[in-house]
Amino acid sequence: MGFIEDIFGIKPFPSHMRQEVERFTTELIQIGEADDFLSERPGRPFNSQCRHIRTREIGKRLHEMGGLPLMEYVHVRINKKLGKNLAAHLEYAWAEIGNWMA
Repeated sequence: MGFIEDIFGIKPFPSHMRQEVERFTTELIQIGEADDFLSERPGRPFNSQCRHIRTREIGKRLHEMGGLPLMEYVHVRINKKLGKNLAAHLEYAWAEIGNWMA
């Protein structure tokens, strides 16, 4: 997310997507608080790469909706709410979704 967008609160999605983006952001916060986005071992709710399955589904949907700018926007919100550590885990959980790079 760019400096201007962060300062002025410009959102990288149309207003009709607001509710869906908010729902996904809230769900990611809940996942981060309850399970983390990564695990040391595979197995539900984590895939064979130890990444949270639902987190990846949300990342793919966000990418479909608004590409990398929307994913970055949500990532910044997760970072502000949950901190750098969990935000870094989210980065890795989203690796290889669209243009996202951990």
